[in-house]
Amino acid sequence: MVQACPMQRLGEREYSCPVELAIQVIGGKWKPVILWHLGEESVLRFNELRRIMPTVTQKMLTRQLRELEADGLVHREVYAQVPPKVEYSLTPVGKSVMPIMRDLCQWGRDFESRLKAHLAQAADEAAA
Repeated sequence: MVQACPMQRLGEREYSCPVELAIQVIGGKWKPVILWHLGEESVLRFNELRRIMPTVTQKMLTRQLRELEADGLVHREVYAQVPPKVEYSLTPVGKSVMPIMRDLCQWGRDFESRLKAHLAQAADEAAA
């Protein structure tokens, strides 16, 4: 029989297993996408991320970047110039998640192929 994992506390986080902790840090709709793009491009400015992710709101992107920065996955570099220039990049901890993100991307591609095949088969059966 599987035993329940005991609740643990680490700073402000409460979790019962390492997977839960990982999902708290990199989970959600936008954090994995942000990490993916920063991992692929190395350095991006805020507006470049907005352009790559057109459906994210400015408020949500700001919030997610701040959380990733607070957790030590993203580095924010502010240049003292007018207009202000801010660049985002992955920290070594952020880079350490990239193999997982690549696997997740490949899984998404595989799932997309399976889903397309399933939908095509269902359409063929409905037409027959």
